[in-house]
Formats: sequence, C-alpha cells, structure tokens
Amino acid sequence: MLARLRGGGSALPGLVVERIDPQFLDHALADISEVVVVSGTNGKTTTTRMLVAVLRAHGKKVVTNPTGSNFTRGVISALLGEAPANGRIAADMAVLELDEAHALRFVAVVAPTRALLLNVARDQLDRFAEIDYTADLLRRLARTARLGVVLNRDDSFIARIAREMQVDVRYFGVHPEMADRLPELQEADVRFEDESAAPELGAQDGLLRPEELQPDGTQRFTVEFAAGGHVGPVQLRQRGLAAMINATAAATMARSLLGSEFNAATAAEALSSVAPPFGRGEVIDLGGRTLELVLVKNPAGFTVALGAYGSTPVATMIAINDNTADGRDVSWLYDVSFASLAQRGVSIVSGQRAYDMALRLEYDQVSTDRVIPELEPALDAFLAAHPGQPLRIFCTYTAMMSLRRVLAARYDLSAFGEEGQE
Repeated sequence: MLARLRGGGSALPGLVVERIDPQFLDHALADISEVVVVSGTNGKTTTTRMLVAVLRAHGKKVVTNPTGSNFTRGVISALLGEAPANGRIAADMAVLELDEAHALRFVAVVAPTRALLLNVARDQLDRFAEIDYTADLLRRLARTARLGVVLNRDDSFIARIAREMQVDVRYFGVHPEMADRLPELQEADVRFEDESAAPELGAQDGLLRPEELQPDGTQRFTVEFAAGGHVGPVQLRQRGLAAMINATAAATMARSLLGSEFNAATAAEALSSVAPPFGRGEVIDLGGRTLELVLVKNPAGFTVALGAYGSTPVATMIAINDNTADGRDVSWLYDVSFASLAQRGVSIVSGQRAYDMALRLEYDQVSTDRVIPELEPALDAFLAAHPGQPLRIFCTYTAMMSLRRVLAARYDLSAFGEEGQE
C-alpha cells in the first residue's frame, strides 16, 4: 500500500496516510536519534537543503522533505519514499522543513531533538494575521526541542525565545559591517515595552562575515566561530544576502549536530555545491538563453528578491495567484516598493490577481506592457516578446508550480523534488 502512495512530490499521499494513521510520523521516525525541525517565515527550503547537504557530505544518512511541501501531509509524502515494509525508517538524522503552524501539529506527534528557527515576517495574512501570532507559534515549537535550538540573533522575535529555553541555545547572525542591510530582510519590532538587544555570540555561534565583492557582483563569505574552525570562504550558487544568512544558519546547526565530527572544509565545499531549490532563484536553460524563476510570497521576500536581482535588470514577468497555498489576501503587495523595476518596466503580468498586480505597479509608475491572467498563454507571450534575451519571472507559489510544470515538459527539466540533488 505504501508503495502505491509514494512519489510525485504531491502531498495527497501524505493526506491519505495522515487520515488513516495519525501516528505514522511517530512510528516512521522512532529509530532516528536526531530529528531536526527547520521553521520560520522565509528561507526554510533553502536552509533545509543546505543543512542536509552538509550532513550528507559528512557521511550521514539523512531523510528530509526536499520539495518544499512543508505541511505535515507533505512531510509524510516525502517519508513514504523512505519507509521500508515495517514502516520504521533507518537513518542517522531527519531534517524536516515545516510551516510555522504545521510544525505544532508535527511536534504533537513527534518531539524533535532540535529546532532551527530562521525569522518572522508577515506572510499569508489570512492564516497568520499578525506577526506576534507567528512568533508565538515558533516559541511553542522551540519549547518542544529536547536537546537544543539554533536561533537568529538578529531577529528580535526569534532571539527573545532564548529566555524560555532549558536546552542548549546557539545563535547565528551577521557581522556588524553588514547590519545596515538587515532592515530589508526583517520586520520592524515596535514592542518598545519589551526592547531587547541582540545577544552576545558564544564560542559555538556562527557569524556571517562577507568577503570582498567580486568583479561580477557576486560575493563570497565566511562563517566564523569564536572557538575556531571557520567555514569558508564560500561562494554560493544562489544570490543575495538572505542565501548567505541561510548558509550561516545551516552551518551553525550542522556544527551543533556533528560536534567533533564537524569538518569546516567539508561544510564549505558542500554549501558551495548546493543548487537553488525548485523555483527559488533557479536558472533554467531555454536553449541559448536563461530564465530565472524567483518565488515571492510576502513583503520581505519580494523586497529581498528585488534587491538581489535588481543589479541585473532583464525582461520581467510577474505572476500572482491567490490560492490557499499562496495566501488569499494579496494586500501585502502594497508593502513592497517596485521602483527598481521602473526603468525597464514589466513585460507581462499574469496570474489570478494579474490586474491587482498591474494596478500596484501603476502606483509606483512602473509600466506594464501586457496583462494576461492565464499563466501558460502569458509564458508563451513572454518568451516570444524577448527572443535571445535573459528572462526573469517573479511568482507566487502556485503560479511557480504551474509555470515550472510547463517549463519542465518543454525543456526536459528534472522532476519535482529531484532537482539539484547532485
């Protein structure tokens, strides 16, 4: 039965199993000594992939949910492919990305050994409402970790969680010379009655220190530890400060998990080899030209994406859907500045909320050539309008999934969940 339910990257098999056997996860993970939950608003998929790469480079057998399907049903679907006939998975570690709300459903069944908490930002307003609610979800998740937590020292919503911890606490953060770039990634913390300074870093905490900017605009970095054993210099395949922070988080958690087995050179090589996850800055070869697929799902994420890619303006399409997985409320688009797109304009706007997006661009005086709500006709028009040119599509989750399926069929791309697993 399990074999029939496996595969395809769909969460449906997990939903079926979850209904039939609510304790499936407890049984499947019972023989694994380290179960790590990665959660937070932005960067879960990238960080999970990086952490798994580092651990596997150290010879560990790791099970994970590589597709970015981060509800409990998605985790179950991913683990079905690993479960033998008796249902008990044999592995050294499990590293699982979980949505902030579904993480609590997961820990109700399985108590994780550790939690890696990345950040808190406004996202899917119809599900999470205010960021204080999201921060509380992550606080409750952290309290279930049996051995340790790794926290973002630069995100005050996350760093405050340390006050309640009775287990090992480690931090990751950025060097002070980069601190002026943090506001583009973070929500403003206006809880003035509960002000808190960033905690001091300890010997085992990871600090992101940038290296000199390269002539091509890329930047290398080192993850420093006061106890020694720095990781780097590292040149990631994914662009932007957010990706470097995710790598710092992954290196810090890997060091916590591996202890004396942790090898800095091995970690640096593993991080450098990680391909951008499905649709997260993924570069697709269209046969002589490239198309970048960039997932955007909230104000912080869209702002970071525009900042990371703004230095190389290319023909641009934006696709905004409002399905449940995207968040039904798209008013967050008004918290993003699109001024960086004004010079070249946007070629095509698409998706279920195409006209809302076009109106938003108009307020920032960004011209839109065409509005085509249907995704595939919009993609065809976009490709035809810019022959031989590099292309970029900013898209919400379900729009990204639809476009990626069309592109995969046309250009023989790797299947869902198999991309980048070199």
